[in-house]
Amino acid sequence: MPVADSIESGTSSATPRDLIALLRPQQWVKNVVVFAGPAAGLKLSSIEGVLNACVAFVAFCFAASSIYALNDTIDREVDARHPTKRHRPIARGAISPTVALILAGALAASAFALTALLVNLTVTAILALYLITMIAYSLALKERVILDVILLASGFVMRAWAGAASVDLVTSEWLVACVFTICLFFGFGKRRCESTMIGDGDAAGEHRKTLVRYTPQLLTHLIAVSAAIAIVTFLLYTVEPSRSPTPFHKEYLFYTLPIVVYGVFRFAMLTELGIYAGPTEIILKDRMMVAAIVVWGAIALGIAYHDPIVRGLGMENWVWGPPGR
Repeated sequence: MPVADSIESGTSSATPRDLIALLRPQQWVKNVVVFAGPAAGLKLSSIEGVLNACVAFVAFCFAASSIYALNDTIDREVDARHPTKRHRPIARGAISPTVALILAGALAASAFALTALLVNLTVTAILALYLITMIAYSLALKERVILDVILLASGFVMRAWAGAASVDLVTSEWLVACVFTICLFFGFGKRRCESTMIGDGDAAGEHRKTLVRYTPQLLTHLIAVSAAIAIVTFLLYTVEPSRSPTPFHKEYLFYTLPIVVYGVFRFAMLTELGIYAGPTEIILKDRMMVAAIVVWGAIALGIAYHDPIVRGLGMENWVWGPPGR
């Protein structure tokens, strides 16, 4: 049976496992960026702040899954020829494009309802901008070299922006810069993973048209440059003032630089090996990357919530005092 006929023959007999595979819940880890703003603003110490951030997180999970369903519908014939993506539900005919599009619409509507009813209209507007951007990416802009990665990185910025807005915080320009640059680095790393895993230039072009123009030399250069920019941006975030200053001593994050550098360099190394499909797999499956992220996260939270914690324990002499910047 031809690929196209096989794909179109998908029916409503899809199993729950097929539907879960279509939604790709393992990719929801990307949406933890939503908590960056509330965490930096010390809003996670209140129940209201936690609930609002969690609702925004769930809404972006629904929105992301709706985009995955749309994108898989658009790319179903190309995915059917890919060594691993051919196992996706739409590509192998387990779910029909019609069912996938209906599910995508329902998920997007649910995301809007959650933010509009339980959070605020600002988050709803950001969510709408995110969906418009990702739909444009899926329909056409993913075929534009470099712009494709910039749009994906911008999607993470919108997540961080929405998280801050969910707890009524002004988004720090340095937080935006950090999120954008590190996600730019991850985006070029993902292209490197895809290029290395597929190998042959013609096969790469069939999988993703931009991979033909993303030569190994160009990707090496882009990864190196974006890695350097990400590290420098992180350093500037720790030492430079902001129009929306953080309520904690972010200058102490400077001392986590070795962990940041290790994580960035290890990620760059792993993208060259071709054993992982992308950043999500690297972050979730590589033990040393997981360890670096957990250690950095624990230290960062300890720095951010040091004063509230020691005050709660009645240890006033251990309070660092007002942030220096």
